[in-house]
Amino acid sequence: MGQFTANTGTWPSPRGQSMSPEARAAAEHVAGRRFLGRGPAGPARPRRARASRRFRAAAPRRRIDGAAADMWRPPRRLPRPLRRAAATATATGPGRRLLLSTPIFYANGPPHIGHLYSALLADALLRHRRLRAAGPARLCTGTDEHGLKIQQAAAAAGTSPAELCERVSGLFRQALSQAGVAYTDFTRTSELRHQRAVRHFWGALRDGGVLYKGSYEGWYCTPEESFLPESQLAEGTDAQGRPCKVSLETGHEVHWTKEENYMFRLSAFRDPLQNWLRDNPRAIFPDPFYQCVLRWLDEDLPDLSVSRERNRLQWGIPVPSDPTQTIYVWVDALVNYLSVVGYPESHGAWWPAVHHVVGKDILKFHALYWPALLLAAGLEPPERILVHSHWTVRGQKMSKSLGNVVDPGVCMGQYGVDGFRYFLLRQGVPERDCDYYDEKVVKLVNSELADALGGLLNRSTAPSINPSNTYPCFSEPCFPKVLDSREAGGTGRACAEDYRLVAAVASLPVQVDTYFEGFQIYKALECIAQCVRQTNGFFQRHRPWKLDRRDAGEQLWLDTILHVTLECLRVYGTLLQPVVPHMADKLLSRLAVGPGERHLSGLAFLARYDGKPCPFEGRQLGPDTGILFHRLGNSVQPHRAVPV
Repeated sequence: MGQFTANTGTWPSPRGQSMSPEARAAAEHVAGRRFLGRGPAGPARPRRARASRRFRAAAPRRRIDGAAADMWRPPRRLPRPLRRAAATATATGPGRRLLLSTPIFYANGPPHIGHLYSALLADALLRHRRLRAAGPARLCTGTDEHGLKIQQAAAAAGTSPAELCERVSGLFRQALSQAGVAYTDFTRTSELRHQRAVRHFWGALRDGGVLYKGSYEGWYCTPEESFLPESQLAEGTDAQGRPCKVSLETGHEVHWTKEENYMFRLSAFRDPLQNWLRDNPRAIFPDPFYQCVLRWLDEDLPDLSVSRERNRLQWGIPVPSDPTQTIYVWVDALVNYLSVVGYPESHGAWWPAVHHVVGKDILKFHALYWPALLLAAGLEPPERILVHSHWTVRGQKMSKSLGNVVDPGVCMGQYGVDGFRYFLLRQGVPERDCDYYDEKVVKLVNSELADALGGLLNRSTAPSINPSNTYPCFSEPCFPKVLDSREAGGTGRACAEDYRLVAAVASLPVQVDTYFEGFQIYKALECIAQCVRQTNGFFQRHRPWKLDRRDAGEQLWLDTILHVTLECLRVYGTLLQPVVPHMADKLLSRLAVGPGERHLSGLAFLARYDGKPCPFEGRQLGPDTGILFHRLGNSVQPHRAVPV
């Protein structure tokens, strides 16, 4: 990553020389007396371990001047949180609290669809959990307002960092509110409550002996707010066409930087992190990202620079008791997950029952740095880290220089809030990058929302077919229960395809619940869309508009067709509430489904088919409020972000 020189001697490196007595003594002093087992005076005395050895962090495997740097070990209180984390990661059930979080979004520019996608994933998970009545839940989001990028962006805009953050934070609040994101907490890192939590967290790291100070030099990437190793660099050109080093992943220019920093002993937490992940294989999901983190942990973890010189970075939280240093923006930002739940006094009510929703570009910060920092501060790692990939635009990465950054506010105005929510959650696949273009939005929402779902509701409630505007009765002789769809047709009027529809919709709530729990919302929506298509096929196949209502037998069959169709629509509307809340409310209100009848727990389907009473049968339908979802025009204009 770079080269580090401690104030007292060269920090451990793989290829050092002999270690001087002075360097050893200084290193022992930096390591902290408490971890050597020494009291105020006298020789070392043994301490009894309080947990399994497999959770102990290994000493740094580097060398100081050729000697093993084994004078420091993490505090022995670390194993207990790890052991508890393994237990809580599998704890589920009603009444259990859960904190869902998005990343706090960097306030150097306006929101784009990648930001909104993170927020919508978390919002849908929150809404789904609440509909299951699974226990208290919160959703926190916010803006990350410190760092060199913001300091430079404000200077370029001719404003102060505080004014820039105030404006951009407002843009994020506006976008999230417009999208219907039901967040309970919005944290700004410029808030006093957050700064207090960061200072306390820094103190916990300092008291734990995991910080030391020294000179550090390496390639620094300002947009990524991090030092990069040579292996992550490539040759490129700057804005003037001159040769320069750039980040291999992002293409951002890097600069050689040398400064005095505080360092965090990340190298000592490799084994605890490996043990945590191997004991909790679903701690990072989807699995490809879990495997990626394990591969990172197979390599050496260099210690992490966790401060910047104050004369270079003024816009940030000063290091307590050292006004010459500013706390690294990522340490500052990550602590927001604690400050929002009342750290350091009252966080225990929610922590560590936390699910972070993050983009893959910040996986290392959340899956390596954050758990290690938590363990070093005597806290447990988060329960789960849910990772998603990126959105490209017509096959290209979104970039201000390319002018292809999509403004979510404009898109929601053009396609409707529910239409755009549905598109992002239906098309977004966490495991791989997804491509955006406007024509795709139009095609998807017209097909699945306007035509398939909206058309089905309109046809099944039309006065020409349902003049009484009621939830019709189900006729068992017309649709007798069979154990196998292959038995259909012997009696009644239902065919094998109809029984397959009933079986598919009956199993749909469990399928959707499983996919939501597995962070595969797109698969849940795929299943719903498939069932909607089957229901349209059922309706079209039996042509209820052709039946003669003057014939008693035909009227019974007509009522049964409508009953089955409305029951399917009721299930779809209930299951779609986390994704398209306003449209789902409109659909359920049209079917006269009351607020207390919209929960996912105990969602029944076609009760009369199983010989049970149906509470909706004979009920007057709600008022006709018009088309469920209006078709979008085929003429669309590309939507781009508006500069701050």
